[in-house]
Amino acid sequence: MAKSTLTPDYIADHIRRVLKDGGSAPHSAEVQHFFKEEIQSRSWYTAELRRVARRFRRAIAQERGMEFVVQVADKLFSDCMLEEKVFAVFLLEDQTSEFGTRDFRLFSSWLDRISSWADHDALVHDVLGPMVSAEPARCSQVFVWAKSRNRWRRRAACVALIRGARKKQFFPEIKRLTEILLDDDDDMVQKGLGWLLRETAKHDAKHTVPYLMKIRKRAPRLVLRTASETLPPATRKRVLA
Repeated sequence: MAKSTLTPDYIADHIRRVLKDGGSAPHSAEVQHFFKEEIQSRSWYTAELRRVARRFRRAIAQERGMEFVVQVADKLFSDCMLEEKVFAVFLLEDQTSEFGTRDFRLFSSWLDRISSWADHDALVHDVLGPMVSAEPARCSQVFVWAKSRNRWRRRAACVALIRGARKKQFFPEIKRLTEILLDDDDDMVQKGLGWLLRETAKHDAKHTVPYLMKIRKRAPRLVLRTASETLPPATRKRVLA
């Protein structure tokens, strides 16, 4: 087939057929039980899905370049099926150093296509997060998301800083973000904030524990419990007391 006919739509359709034909029927019940909500899934196991995605990425990038890979991923992340969206992320993960400002804006726009925390966390933790950590100026975007009415954008504000928190980046920004979201009553946002504070505490307990002590009377219990999970038992008890 001529290269001119190999459009992003054509490649994305081919990938959809592969995903439709290669799912694991016994895994389907496990997926639904895990998410505890109705998820549209083809029931692939994650490791197998990642292996297939990486093979496709190598082939596509070799023939057409990474810009074309991004275009294919954009088509796939428009789908309603979980595997298509996660496949799109697997096409991009570990390649974020090749992407620029235009790509960051594109990937950020995908937050409006989120259907569950699974595709959300794949996109934000594995694509947007590394890009924020690599270019700290992008951190300003999380404060825009934090004020959104969209729960997934507010969760994204938290999850996008986790990669940086593991490198001891963004502590002032994390405190500022926490103050914005501390009264948020959405459990997805609370879990995201707790996750961010847990990683911050794990990698920078010296600064994080005093901050947790400061907010412990105001913070939702879910946030505090999650934030203190990796702390020594005595310290965790003090935070939760």
